Amino acid sequence: MKRPLLLVLALFVFIPAAAADDWPSRPVRIINTFAPAGAADQLARLSADHLSTVFKQQFFVETRAGAAGVIGMQAVATADPDGYTFGLMSMSLGVIIPMTNPKAGYDPLTGLTPVAYIAGTPIMFVVSQKSDVRTLKDFVAKARASAKPLTYGASGLSSVGQMVAQSFGLLTNLTFEIVPYKGAAQSLIDVVANHIDFATPTVTSAAGQIRGGTVIPLAVSTDERMPDYPDVPTFKELGYDLVATNWFGLVAPARLPNDIAVKVNREINLATSKPESQDRMRADGMLISGMDVPAFRKFIADEHVRWKPVIEKVGMLGK
Repeated sequence: MKRPLLLVLALFVFIPAAAADDWPSRPVRIINTFAPAGAADQLARLSADHLSTVFKQQFFVETRAGAAGVIGMQAVATADPDGYTFGLMSMSLGVIIPMTNPKAGYDPLTGLTPVAYIAGTPIMFVVSQKSDVRTLKDFVAKARASAKPLTYGASGLSSVGQMVAQSFGLLTNLTFEIVPYKGAAQSLIDVVANHIDFATPTVTSAAGQIRGGTVIPLAVSTDERMPDYPDVPTFKELGYDLVATNWFGLVAPARLPNDIAVKVNREINLATSKPESQDRMRADGMLISGMDVPAFRKFIADEHVRWKPVIEKVGMLGK
């Protein structure tokens, strides 16, 4: 009885490798974990279009929004690791939510296969043009003089925008009150109307309002000033050690055959390195950083080490 059992087990061991030889032989889905029309959706469709062309097989985007993207990540984590399901993971889904919500239902370090970093977009502090605040110094002075915490809009709880606001609060010994929204667009509507004190959208989300002059950007969470926003100072140059990017990358179920991961990684890096792609992403406030599969895996692990102390200090670490 032992020998047939071993033979069956051996067949299961070799199935992924054999399947990878003719991959992809049928359509491949990329699960977008966020609402359509946002930065995540754009990156998912950019990836799908390029991969469809290169591999001569349809890569299609399937939207699985809800629960801050957790529903989509659970769908990726529980799919077969055969190369026919990928998902778009963000910094919030890959780092923050698994720490704040232990019941999220997936582990980004062991339950998923990091495949390719696509792009990242930093966070901006913005206030309404109707506000009396014009600089970050004004903002801090207003916050210190206020009898109650200033309110801010962010794309949901456990978002990168919330983490940047909380980090700034730690650095300045200030407390802010979050008003969670389903997306950045809704928070920007309220900050433009001056219903909330400030918002923490990504540069990509705030670009239209900044160009239209309805909001004033006070600071951006990059190492250096962005070429397309030369008048917006960084938190660092203003004396606050705060650098953060809401990054996006492709992931797959755990135990994805390595050769498939390498093939997809190579093509995503080629797609984002094209001048036309870089021009388009830069105009949308996105930053590109090519990584191979091991580098992307290490990047996610390093982000966990970096953000865990912040999450602990603000009392958001899940039990």
